[in-house]
Amino acid sequence: MSLSGRHSERAIDVLLVEDSAGDVRLMREAFKEAKAHIDLHVAVDGEDAMCFLMRKGRYLQAPRPDLILLDLNLPKKDGREVLREIKESPTLRIIPVVILTTSTSEEDILRTYYLHANCYISKPVGLAGFLKVVRSIDDFWLSVVQLPLRATGS
Repeated sequence: MSLSGRHSERAIDVLLVEDSAGDVRLMREAFKEAKAHIDLHVAVDGEDAMCFLMRKGRYLQAPRPDLILLDLNLPKKDGREVLREIKESPTLRIIPVVILTTSTSEEDILRTYYLHANCYISKPVGLAGFLKVVRSIDDFWLSVVQLPLRATGS
């Protein structure tokens, strides 16, 4: 049964860690067009993402995300460092992290899997490409995969 089917009373919380305003807009539009039942939260850099996840500063009431979409090339704190911190944290490590980046470097792919990324997706171009990715995410991560109800500390 899908996560959304098990928890139809609430939307799925997805944290998008992305510094490109254009890509954020495309992801919002793609999720809207796909009619995915999610609450999309955005962190614009690696430090912002960790504040959100650790509920610091303006994020004291932030929900614990069910899924994280993480760009690698971020200002302030690189996505690889964010991934390492997430996977080293006892309260965050169970949250699936999908790498969504422009890099097709074999080194980046291997490194992120060594850091325990759950999936690596090359960022598409244009709304049609983003819609395809969002539908894939919805079909797999939000419909097929069984995720924990909430990470510890939610």
